[in-house]
Amino acid sequence: MHTVVIVVHLIIVATLTVIVLLQKSEGGGLGMGGGAGFMSSRGTANLLTRTTAFLAAGFFATSLFLSWLAGYDHKPGSILDGTPASQSQPAGGATPVAPPASGGLLDSLKQSEQQPAAPAPAGPQAPRSQ
Repeated sequence: MHTVVIVVHLIIVATLTVIVLLQKSEGGGLGMGGGAGFMSSRGTANLLTRTTAFLAAGFFATSLFLSWLAGYDHKPGSILDGTPASQSQPAGGATPVAPPASGGLLDSLKQSEQQPAAPAPAGPQAPRSQ
């Protein structure tokens, strides 16, 4: 239903644009006001005016209907009233991994800094073969 109304609305818009552009300009706003128009008879002008009014009413009606249709299923609410969204669980229902008991990476680095390192050799040494 929504798509049908949008298509009808777009057809009305395109037709209304063409009808308005076909009408004779009396004010000469674009410099085309003088001379014979494309349709210069009085009966044609009345037909274009009435068609414009009919299409404008259709445009107005379909616009109102589309706005009503968009808000039809919308339920007003407050973001403060809702419960906070829960975090999604990992796939497979796996339980989270517990941190190591001895601490983390930073604790292990601190421990390695506190332990004395092997003494550095006094000078260059030749490679040893095994």
